[in-house]
Amino acid sequence: MFLARPALAVSPEQIAAGDVWIATDAQGSIAGLVALGPGDRPHALDLDKLFVEPRRIRAGIGRRLLSHAIAEARRRGARRLTILSDPFAAGFYQRNGATRIGEAPSDAVPGRMLPLFEIDLTAA
Repeated sequence: MFLARPALAVSPEQIAAGDVWIATDAQGSIAGLVALGPGDRPHALDLDKLFVEPRRIRAGIGRRLLSHAIAEARRRGARRLTILSDPFAAGFYQRNGATRIGEAPSDAVPGRMLPLFEIDLTAA
């Protein structure tokens, strides 16, 4: 059984709520996706998901998806965006303006701790 599957899924409700965006290539294939979710603190949203098709990593897709999520979070009035990161993606988030604020339990694998980041959306 794949433990992370439920945490990685995108629900029809998330799509209907307008919380999921996809990046496609010229042929219409999905190259990546990003989703926002409610935060656990006031004026915060969570980066619920950000995935890039593995063959497309380092092509700028993740950066564009993250930029879109940041702009949308600001549009919704959020002051911060929290990110529970895969350890291998931590450098990506740091390079894109996120500050590590600690660690938190994985939402996919019981007992696993993951880096927790935050992006201050009030900064210019």
